[in-house]
Amino acid sequence: MEQLSMMPARVRIAAELRKAIYAGEYKSGDELGLTEVASKLGISRTPVREAFQELEAEGLITLRMNRGAVVNTIDRKFIQDIFEMRRLLESDAVARAAKNGMETGPLLERLYDLRDHITEVSRSSYEQLNQDIHTAIWKAADNHRLQKYLLEMWNGPSVAGSPEEVLEHYRNSTFEHISILQFIRDGMAAEACQAMELHITRSMANMLRCYPETEGR
Repeated sequence: MEQLSMMPARVRIAAELRKAIYAGEYKSGDELGLTEVASKLGISRTPVREAFQELEAEGLITLRMNRGAVVNTIDRKFIQDIFEMRRLLESDAVARAAKNGMETGPLLERLYDLRDHITEVSRSSYEQLNQDIHTAIWKAADNHRLQKYLLEMWNGPSVAGSPEEVLEHYRNSTFEHISILQFIRDGMAAEACQAMELHITRSMANMLRCYPETEGR
């Protein structure tokens, strides 16, 4: 599998919009215009339309005839369902990667450098490394359908909040990624699986902060 940045435009657009919707940057009832989104991203309308179709199939938006789309109501249960599926699938993928002898050296070197310079990292650099780690694990799992399902759920770093909160997420994720890749390197499939479960669970908790518990629950 290619790095996410090299994948079709519709995949990258869907991931960006998915992340923005999960984080509450786009709220229920907000309108998404084809021309507006295409102009903002500097691309044509065609891949945006294709991304919209993917997001509608997921239940995130509703398409409007010749009027773009409107964001659907997203609640805690929706977020929990998505991340629980990611936790199941990514835990399986990482176990397969460990058993298949995935090469981890270059990614670990990049992570060690990030760990030592975490306060200097840019958002784009962090997101690229984050994508490279996860997509490398999916590829090493050697199951095309598993890769496809995970790609369809990809939303990038699961973080929202103040700059301090974002930096703390970067720091925590970096140490979690190091542990995951070290377990893969050492062929410790069960430990890698557990580390990935914890990683996805914390990511889910980050997103759920955008969805307060309703009263009476």
